[in-house]
Amino acid sequence: MEHSVDPALLPGAALAYMGDAALEVLVRERLLLLGHTNSGKMNKLALSYVKATEQSKAVERILPHLTEQEEEIYKRGRNAHGISAPKSAPTGEYRRATGFEALFGWLYMTRQQERMTALFELAFPKETQSIVTDHDRTKEE
Repeated sequence: MEHSVDPALLPGAALAYMGDAALEVLVRERLLLLGHTNSGKMNKLALSYVKATEQSKAVERILPHLTEQEEEIYKRGRNAHGISAPKSAPTGEYRRATGFEALFGWLYMTRQQERMTALFELAFPKETQSIVTDHDRTKEE
């Protein structure tokens, strides 16, 4: 798809909107690759990726690895105007999560799939997810 707008010029909230969808695909792929096939369980496990509190923690893991441009995009999303945090997350965490989503939206819009995947792996290491997976499998037995 050809873009009529430069993704680097999009507002942070617009990039976060796109990033939310891009992250959803990465999360669903991760869960399937971990061997989950029950959609109800996958939706429950997906929360460990998409909740603002978890994305805020993920930001801390990737910040040292961002390029200057990526950090600028993250900050644009984090500082976007008109964003109000839900009651389920403190404002700071919600803003960091919005910046995280904006970064992934920009990576998606600029067709940087490999970089997006690499940052996702840093943000959500498989080792931490395997703990949830093992716990979930134990419950099933």
